Amino acid sequence: MSGERRKTLIVVRRAPYGSSLSRASLDAALALAAFEQLVDILFMGDGVLHLLPDQMSSNIGVKNVGKLLSSLPLYDIDAVYLDASAAEQYQVDTANTPVTAQRLDNADIQRLLAEYDHLLGF
Repeated sequence: MSGERRKTLIVVRRAPYGSSLSRASLDAALALAAFEQLVDILFMGDGVLHLLPDQMSSNIGVKNVGKLLSSLPLYDIDAVYLDASAAEQYQVDTANTPVTAQRLDNADIQRLLAEYDHLLGF
């Protein structure tokens, strides 16, 4: 098993602003990817708010999460998933998100979770 890269799924359930967990989830994804680990991201619940276009943070010193998300492909994080029911609840249009995200229903999410060696929830 040595030399084999394990797959990690970062599960983001927190809204993008108002908590340090949101930024920590994206920092963890970028750090893992920087060390050539296979990383994908799933936005669920309030976490789907990360994918709203043209976000402006009201907190001084907090960076716009949309800009950070648009850099994910530079780190070879190409698989981004979105909880379809939460996206519908928050009216997140995947055609206008800062990064391309694939919508998944509950059954697809369950199958996705089973595919990864490691799950990190935020």
